[in-house]
Amino acid sequence: MTIHTSHTPHEPGDMAARDRAAHRSTMVSVWVNIVLATAQVLIGVFAKSQALVADGIHSLSDLLSDFVVLLAGHHSRKAPDADHQYGHQRYENAASLVLGMLLLAVGIGMLWSAAVKFHDPSAIPTVHSIALWVAITALVSKELLFRFMLAVAQRVRSSMLVANAWHARSDAASSLVVAIGIVGNLMGYPILDPIAALIVGFIVGKMGWSFAWNSLHDLMDRAADAEETAAIRQTLLVTPGVLALHDLRTRKMGDLIVVDVHLEVDGHMNVFDAHDIAERARDMVMQQHPVLNVMTHIDPVGLEHPADRSIA
Repeated sequence: MTIHTSHTPHEPGDMAARDRAAHRSTMVSVWVNIVLATAQVLIGVFAKSQALVADGIHSLSDLLSDFVVLLAGHHSRKAPDADHQYGHQRYENAASLVLGMLLLAVGIGMLWSAAVKFHDPSAIPTVHSIALWVAITALVSKELLFRFMLAVAQRVRSSMLVANAWHARSDAASSLVVAIGIVGNLMGYPILDPIAALIVGFIVGKMGWSFAWNSLHDLMDRAADAEETAAIRQTLLVTPGVLALHDLRTRKMGDLIVVDVHLEVDGHMNVFDAHDIAERARDMVMQQHPVLNVMTHIDPVGLEHPADRSIA
């Protein structure tokens, strides 16, 4: 017996609050990145700091990623339709993939630009001191932005927002490196400015590869992690009437999980009682875990299969 049940793990009010929180945190990031990117690029050009310009380009990539997040958040809220019968949650996985590819491309560009400077170190100009103050301001701003966005992302359990928050943290880390490079330049070591730009490029590229690779696996039906799967298994096993289970399988759908499982129940009960057990198991999983859908197959135990009976 196969019982296919579908349910949204959050009430409409909870989903609306989640969407509002995500939109609010992303808009804060948009405005912070607009201000910082403008200041970093303009001051970087004026102060002749390649590292600060690179950091400004990184902030511009943050701005673009914010718009990707807003777009994906809008589409992922759409209800299931004929073409997407499980809903549109994977827009979030796709958005995380785009963010990762964006970071990777920006990182490679930074590495190339910085590497070119090493061909003629004597041509590297001395940086103006104003670049240091901009770098410090960017560092503090991005670290505060990261902490704010990560808190929101963890509260609403959104991997896409987590990716965007860590994008902000990567900018904070790069601003720290940039500040160190500028200090070195001002102390008479001009080569430290392109070295700082090189390190920033590596940090950005590595983070982009990590996000892109993880998102790609999620789009390929990667299972939930072992800890979450074990927790779902335990919830099913403590459901009254469930004697055992097997063939438990999970796959990610956005930030939610789709579950398939065979439940073993007493073969002497009627189909209505077996159905009630499956319903209880589904409800318990829905209430306690971030699950989008549960498909259960009921396996009766304790009955002799007709094929095993000896023929008199």
